[in-house]
Amino acid sequence: MAAEMDRRVAVVVGGSVAGLACAHAAAEAGWKAVVLEKAAGPAAGGGTGAGLGLDAQSMETLARWIPGWGLDAATLPLAVDLVSPTFDLPDRFDTQQLGMLPSLPYGRLFVPQNRATDSDMKAARTLARDEGFNFRAAHWGELHRRLHEALPAVVTVLWGHQFLSFEVSGGDHGDKRGVVATARVLATGEIVEVAGDLLVAADGSTSSIRRRFLPELKLRYSGYCAWRGVFDFTGKDSSDIITGIRREYPELGSCLYFDLADKTHAVLYELPGNRLNWLWYINGPEPELTGSSVTMKVSDATLARMQDEADRVWLPELARLIRQTAEPFVNVIYDADPLPRLAWAGGRVALVGDAAHPTMPHGLRSTNMSVHDARVLGECLGRRGGTAPPPRALAEYETARLPVVAAQVLHARRLGRLKQGLPVEDGEDGGFDVRAATEEEALQLRQRGMPYFGGAPTVADGS
Repeated sequence: MAAEMDRRVAVVVGGSVAGLACAHAAAEAGWKAVVLEKAAGPAAGGGTGAGLGLDAQSMETLARWIPGWGLDAATLPLAVDLVSPTFDLPDRFDTQQLGMLPSLPYGRLFVPQNRATDSDMKAARTLARDEGFNFRAAHWGELHRRLHEALPAVVTVLWGHQFLSFEVSGGDHGDKRGVVATARVLATGEIVEVAGDLLVAADGSTSSIRRRFLPELKLRYSGYCAWRGVFDFTGKDSSDIITGIRREYPELGSCLYFDLADKTHAVLYELPGNRLNWLWYINGPEPELTGSSVTMKVSDATLARMQDEADRVWLPELARLIRQTAEPFVNVIYDADPLPRLAWAGGRVALVGDAAHPTMPHGLRSTNMSVHDARVLGECLGRRGGTAPPPRALAEYETARLPVVAAQVLHARRLGRLKQGLPVEDGEDGGFDVRAATEEEALQLRQRGMPYFGGAPTVADGS
């Protein structure tokens, strides 16, 4: 009982994937964790959220926390990175060059492929293909559900608790904790306090905790938004829409497809549970958002215009998939310049996940960076038997993670602007032209150009 009372406590603000991952990592380090989350309960696992890609390092980390993760049907392989263009072809291209690659057997890995699409001729050719991509596809809701169900007994999740504020004291341990978070119980309006040794800010890209330390830091609009949707084809394997999409995208189930048109691009891959995940990035002015969410639903008229535009831009099979998807939504794409620090308040507050590094989705980094943040934070907290003072642990966490996330945020920004045909550097007149790109230029589109693609340094192994 005395040992249990001596456990340090991490107060985690935010119960999304980043927050639950940090709770697992804290427990693994010998700490208790209390998670404050304003949602009324955990994700159902099916319809909440959209698709994501997990790298090998994240898969290995998650397998430590979730029994059977990676050995069951929760993920699908993404072994090929394929980039293809969709555009009005210049005369120098022979139409014979537009044929699709033959179908390959489904592999163990996810392969990204970049393709160019001709919007007039409705044909595609491969720009860049990367074998051995070694990612796996998962559904956000399923990952969140499994993380929650696998939480150890030393973790308490307070659902329906809206974080309000926090204070840092000078205490190190015992009765006088180092941080006190204040939250409102949404069901009753009651104001409660939760004390701990460390505050972990996992409250997303619009983090109120980050704003306390960096009030001048603003999210940076990318210049484009993403239409997103998940198409459930349960019981429809033989339907025209699925047979057509598998004919045009024959490696679905092991391939991450990127289709590029003139100043726009789309992403398509398969998720477990008979679902297809798609995204379509469209350049335009920044929309007006309400609240702290960066996603929004749109009117029926706006949806109809988007579907008509898909018919014009994309191959008929992809356009039909977009049109038939129920309840697509808009994700406004933001990032922020790399933060100067990840540890604050004398080493009592740690920023993790999107609160620490709002990033664009093009390098499939957001969830992966969150999992890596949690792993490294846990390793730092667990050093010296979990008795290291939080300031020392957070200094080690910041040293390990800050250079990694800074490089990845900037690379994801560059990759997004390349694929959207926007100027990459200030002062440039034009951007990447999918219609005239050489083979060497197309290599910039590959996912493995991401810094630390082969794995980010950790603390436990000294890498």
